[in-house]
Amino acid sequence: MTPSVLLLLVGLLLLSPASSQPIGSSVQDLNNRNADFAARLYRAVSSRTDDNVFLSTFTLSAALLALLSAANGPTREQLLQGLSLTGLDSQNLPDLFQSLSTTVQQGSLDMNLREAVYILPALGFQVSSAYLDLVQTKFRGNAQSLAYTVPQEAANTINLWAQEKTGDSVKELVTDLDPQTQLLLATAAAYQTRFSPSFNASLTQDERFYVDKYHVVMVPMMFRTDRYFLAYDRSLKVGVLKLPMAGGAAMLVVLPDENVAVTAVEEEVTGEKIQAWIRQLKKTKLEVQLPRFLLERSYSLRDILQTLNITQVFQDDADLSNMGGDQGLKLTQIYHKSVMSVDESSDDVTAGGGVIVFSTPTPRLTVNRPFLLITYLQTTSTVLSIGRVLDPSRK
Repeated sequence: MTPSVLLLLVGLLLLSPASSQPIGSSVQDLNNRNADFAARLYRAVSSRTDDNVFLSTFTLSAALLALLSAANGPTREQLLQGLSLTGLDSQNLPDLFQSLSTTVQQGSLDMNLREAVYILPALGFQVSSAYLDLVQTKFRGNAQSLAYTVPQEAANTINLWAQEKTGDSVKELVTDLDPQTQLLLATAAAYQTRFSPSFNASLTQDERFYVDKYHVVMVPMMFRTDRYFLAYDRSLKVGVLKLPMAGGAAMLVVLPDENVAVTAVEEEVTGEKIQAWIRQLKKTKLEVQLPRFLLERSYSLRDILQTLNITQVFQDDADLSNMGGDQGLKLTQIYHKSVMSVDESSDDVTAGGGVIVFSTPTPRLTVNRPFLLITYLQTTSTVLSIGRVLDPSRK
């Protein structure tokens, strides 16, 4: 689709944007700050790789807020700043996140989001019962000590846990562990998208996807004609398509114009920009072609977090005394692996068709070049994950 067609579509949009359901002002403030951190973290990760990217940013927020709850003094203050939470009362954050997380869990059940957070100090460190209870009840995670002196057994324990928590979707979350590890954060998430309305598998056919001007791959391209929410950002020259999912979540597909690099667009992605795109969405009739793909990405985030000014928690003077034991424990590494499957799957017994006949010609949006994807909960605009698809034929 050319920029002129996208602009024409925006001019012909039929309905006003869908509004978000109000939530408490304090929870909404945390929600907005989480979106800002999600965008900052995504930019930091994507700038370091030339491959596909996928981060379950909401899962990572849970892990880092659990870590924040263990921190005191300058360590806590720096974490608040690094997580875009400066000015908020850290004592109230667990309750606020629990409220937000409960809303997300209720709204994403049909998306089959499985996620897990593990706080893992070295064997010999006694996690306090109060901190363990907080991690379990407020952040849906767990905390226990682990013997890193036998690295392979420790890795097997973590990988088995991640596999169980994600329904076998996330495997080999970690490989080589440092036997000198003091504290490790392990996070995993798996998304099975079920679009509503879904794409009809009988209409899927192989089409060209232009990875760049020198590289073209053939990929299964799904198809559906329907009424979709769409926006166009003239400043960045991108189309923004909303694909609703069963249960209340949705995916934004951010497609740059043909002469615009996706890397140039992602440099401008902020929490505020994401919220602006959501507000600008309006409904129009549209033919959509979207590649079927599977993303499976793993990251060690120590160096990435330090570029976001989260440094002291990794140093010898870190204060994580709220976790239990004596001051002196420091974070060694944080691992994250997330998986997303995007296909024609549907739980809707009425799903099928994929073609609605309109009385007038219907424009087509073909996602056949690199794009960004953002999943969020529609009622609260809570950002769940951010990714980049440069080549849908690769995980």
